[in-house]
Amino acid sequence: MKKKFLDMSIFQFQKRFPNDKACYAYLAKCKWPHGFKCERCSHTKCCQGKGPQYFQCTKCRYQASPTSGTMFHKTKLPLLKAFYIIYYTVTSKHGIASTELSRKLGLRQKTCWAFQQKIARAIAGGTLPQLYGKVEVDESVVGAREQGVKGRKNIKKRLIVVGLELKGKGVARMYSQVIKNASSSELRRFFSKYISPSARIRTDEWRGYCPLRSSYSELQQEKSGRNGSNFPLMHRVIMMIKSYIRGTHHSVKRLQSYLDQYAYRFNNRILKGQIFDDLIEKMIHCQPITHKELYNYYLNV
Repeated sequence: MKKKFLDMSIFQFQKRFPNDKACYAYLAKCKWPHGFKCERCSHTKCCQGKGPQYFQCTKCRYQASPTSGTMFHKTKLPLLKAFYIIYYTVTSKHGIASTELSRKLGLRQKTCWAFQQKIARAIAGGTLPQLYGKVEVDESVVGAREQGVKGRKNIKKRLIVVGLELKGKGVARMYSQVIKNASSSELRRFFSKYISPSARIRTDEWRGYCPLRSSYSELQQEKSGRNGSNFPLMHRVIMMIKSYIRGTHHSVKRLQSYLDQYAYRFNNRILKGQIFDDLIEKMIHCQPITHKELYNYYLNV
């Protein structure tokens, strides 16, 4: 029998994490599931450090906290509020804007936005499982209409490529990536990262896909049809992505981070309440990143 994952209501969340102390205890348990282990000498015995959240190695006296070496490293946010940002970001069906988080948590909008970018970076980090089996790929533009600009050309709009893994009558998983243009070299970057070479791939007749047949022997091209009628699931997912950007965030500059967050919620929707625990694990095992590095990363993707 398959395991049933239940939603975690806001009341259950508040009961589980009533204060910063409970949050630090949870992070310590996730970081050292088999007990404390010194990051310097690998000693397994510790005592109380300089603060309630610090552990001091009894051998080399190195002091570590559950947040050190993680995405929570040196965060100026109270840990409880950081947990609330994670909870709202991954459990809200259509995501949540940093302006809304600011109102809910009494924080500056920029503070909420910056921490959400850290969440997106943790989501995108590591190796993601590739799409396999029946896969569909298409590109689209995100942004307001531009006069005199048609098709795949864009000036202010952003071009994205979307890949879907089909299962039964629906979509099992999806990935999306911002691309500079619809050339075969840009499309190949997406294929190499997200799609298995053995996948049975369907695309439209855009010429940029033709050179990819040398690496993806099961790639088939066919007419898109009027308004994407031959690719109804793809058309629906693209509309959902655009509605999420317009409805929740209205306008975004670093589009890739929002696409990463959307794909993560979509691909892990079966986890329901446990998606929060899954993301905490990702943030613990992701190397810390400064605000400057974070800004530069999403400016270049």
